[in-house]
Amino acid sequence: FETQSAGSGFIVSADGYIVTNAHVVDSADEVKVRLTDRREFIAKVVGADKRTDVAVIKIEAKDLPKVTVGDPEKLKVGEWVVAIGKPFGLENTMTAGIVSAKGRDLPQENLVPFIQTDAAINPGNSGGPLFNLKGEVVGINSLIYSRSGGFMGLAFAIPIDVAMNSVNQLKDKGKVTRGRIGVQIQEVTKETAEAFGLKQTAGALVNSVEKGGPAEKAGVEPGPRLVELRLDD
Repeated sequence: FETQSAGSGFIVSADGYIVTNAHVVDSADEVKVRLTDRREFIAKVVGADKRTDVAVIKIEAKDLPKVTVGDPEKLKVGEWVVAIGKPFGLENTMTAGIVSAKGRDLPQENLVPFIQTDAAINPGNSGGPLFNLKGEVVGINSLIYSRSGGFMGLAFAIPIDVAMNSVNQLKDKGKVTRGRIGVQIQEVTKETAEAFGLKQTAGALVNSVEKGGPAEKAGVEPGPRLVELRLDD
């Protein structure tokens, strides 16, 4: 049996590198790219990282128009944003909304501080760009919260700086590698702060330390509260 699915993406280099979601190209036997000028290409999957849901594909073309990458750190809650994609197969659909929140942690998605927006995102939008009003890409539209399967006002985008870190590694090595600390942590709530005699609820509480791991070698023990992490080369 053959099945087809649709997603969105955007060109990040004039020589044909395109960014989309990993779940858009996952297990695909063939990836076909259609540009806005109606040209079609068979794309090669350069690499995909499921943990950040970012994939890089490549088409054989030159002098392509590419997006301008913005800075999500400068994005403000309440700022207008625009999503472009192919919801329900409707090409080049644009929807507008605001940034509802930044740094949103979602269950099972602990590596990505999502941008939350109320710009309408539906099936087919996945992998498409989220633009600010300067025309800069600030995120990749990735998922929604929905009881019906359609848009309900809660959409989430991967910040473009997080995505581009994965993109650059995928282009260079075909995979994404990450550092390991070797601790299990939990959020410092009001209750845990009171129990440990802490004056603030900031930071993360160390539950356990992996034996022989980097944290243990650095002298970290269970119990203390982590408030800052510095990494040396």
